[in-house]
Amino acid sequence: MPLRHRDNDAKRRPASLSKPHPCLKLAEPMQMPSEIALAAHDIACQRGGRTLFEGLSFDLEPGEALLISGPNGAGKTSLLRQIAGLLPLAAGRLGVTGADNDTPVSELCQYVGHLNAIKTSFSVGENLAFWAEFLDADENALPQALAAFGLTPLADLPAGLLSAGQRRKLALSRLFAAPRPVWLLDEPSVALDTVSVELLDAAIRNHLTAGGIAIVSTHVPLKTKFSQEITLGQERSI
Repeated sequence: MPLRHRDNDAKRRPASLSKPHPCLKLAEPMQMPSEIALAAHDIACQRGGRTLFEGLSFDLEPGEALLISGPNGAGKTSLLRQIAGLLPLAAGRLGVTGADNDTPVSELCQYVGHLNAIKTSFSVGENLAFWAEFLDADENALPQALAAFGLTPLADLPAGLLSAGQRRKLALSRLFAAPRPVWLLDEPSVALDTVSVELLDAAIRNHLTAGGIAIVSTHVPLKTKFSQEITLGQERSI
């Protein structure tokens, strides 16, 4: 059943998240492996006729994190989008072990990019419920997703009324609304206050402890212990 249209009247409130929202009919949740290994083999990226990088390889085991660094325009976002299946590989291949052979790499990833991907006419809770439905996740995870970055008190608030930092926290809460073994995070700490950055660090750490993989592009130092680092654009002048 399609989601109904909501106006921006803050007085309108959705049903409690303890019960299925009447506007959503969630499918049976997709069964995700808790641990996988992810590898890139000599991959390349071309944008606008330019080669951003080539011959790039890495091998991540469960519980490992990769930091992607480099100057603006070096291809950090493009690399994350390639892994997420949003951009094609110009060369090379991606591979996983620990998942069904026919499972695309993109299905194993949760990507949080520069844009927060929020419906401003939906409430905070409805936004997360939408992503849970869209990604075939278990609706029972919604309360945890709201709590992860302290958004429970704002569950019924239209997302259009959120501050920039609150919108970022809502975007990051998708990591818990629709869990995936691979987190792809592009500048995840943008607009976050100090306390929220600490929550982000803790979330990444707990994800790795549970056997997940995190690939993060950031210009802001995080306390996360990265097992590997790739610096793009070293051959280019800044």
